[in-house]
Amino acid sequence: MRWTRIVSSALLVACLAWAPARAADYRVEYHVAFEPERGVARVRIDYRPGEGRVSEFDFNVGTSRYRNASGDGELEVAQGRMVWNPPADGGSLSYEYRVDRRRRGAGYDARMTPDWVLMRGDHLVPAAVVTSSRGAASDASLHFELPEGWSAVETGWPPRGEAATFTIDNPERRFDRPTGWMIAGDLGIRREQHRDVEVVVAAPRGDGMRRNEILGMTNLVLPEMRDAFGIMPEKLLIVGAGDPMWRGGLSGPNSLYMHSDRPLISENATSTLVHELVHMVTRVQGNQEQWIAEGTAEYYSLELMRRVGLISESRFERALEWMRNRGEGVRTLRDVRAHGPKTARAVILFHELAGEIQEASDGERSLDDVMRRLIEVRVPSLHDLREAAEAVIGRPSTTLDSPLLD
Repeated sequence: MRWTRIVSSALLVACLAWAPARAADYRVEYHVAFEPERGVARVRIDYRPGEGRVSEFDFNVGTSRYRNASGDGELEVAQGRMVWNPPADGGSLSYEYRVDRRRRGAGYDARMTPDWVLMRGDHLVPAAVVTSSRGAASDASLHFELPEGWSAVETGWPPRGEAATFTIDNPERRFDRPTGWMIAGDLGIRREQHRDVEVVVAAPRGDGMRRNEILGMTNLVLPEMRDAFGIMPEKLLIVGAGDPMWRGGLSGPNSLYMHSDRPLISENATSTLVHELVHMVTRVQGNQEQWIAEGTAEYYSLELMRRVGLISESRFERALEWMRNRGEGVRTLRDVRAHGPKTARAVILFHELAGEIQEASDGERSLDDVMRRLIEVRVPSLHDLREAAEAVIGRPSTTLDSPLLD
């Protein structure tokens, strides 16, 4: 597509959003076949050039879980990289991926049995550096071949129309790959439509995951979450399974995982489900300031449930007191990692910031306004947080001028 004159960025974005495809697109098709008896997924990546072309795919395969790679054109696997230079007219790259993985020895965060598989697409197709013609972007799809007796497959991506096929489209990246949680096999699935958001809860058939209770909780929380953050994905996939899976919760693009035995509301009134939903919807990440992402997710796991009446005002206050006690010994929040006490202390800081905003604006503004600004940043620093708070309050925040943030 050629532009003969300069147009505004807003108009350009609008034009691209309505265009059926960019002229520079190239096709990438991911084909995945599961082999439960061997514990592997066979992956084939088909590349076809359009007006855009790719000369090199450089995948980060830093572990021994990727093996038996072969491809058209030139392929080199060495020092944790799988570098593929496809033929000019396109070609295919194939490899096997060993699925099972224990998370720090405390249970599996990827698992394949004779009846089902639960894993992350981020690992199935590793991150890659792609060398392409100028402006080229992928048009990608994901296709599954299921073993006999396996009834369904679910991902956080929308179906493409064909059976077991999904459209992979990340507007933030030119090279699309199938990130997020995936589950396939003999499954029990529940679905709900929230306005323009489809919620899917899936687990192995016969597993104790409380699918309808999760749907009931999302019925209450998601509308409030939309009001707070102003955004919502097209599809939201919640997957889970029991032991020997990892007994925690973890979010991914358009999807999250929870162990089936994880309570929807814990004894301290927090919620792994709502915490991970906040991560998934806002996509705020911590990087060097992990306490920002973890603190806001944990704070909103309480605040959103308070707003919809899942916990009372008195229980909300008792939960905050529990957080104060747990984080009492924390002297600084500024760390790459945010462990339990540090996250608890961050919750109190964000609660105090919420109060400061309410008081300064006579109730007209809230922490939601800060969160919307952090969502635009995606990986906020302390400077970004202070700038966002100052823009909402109208002056520098006294809460964020704390020894905890030195």
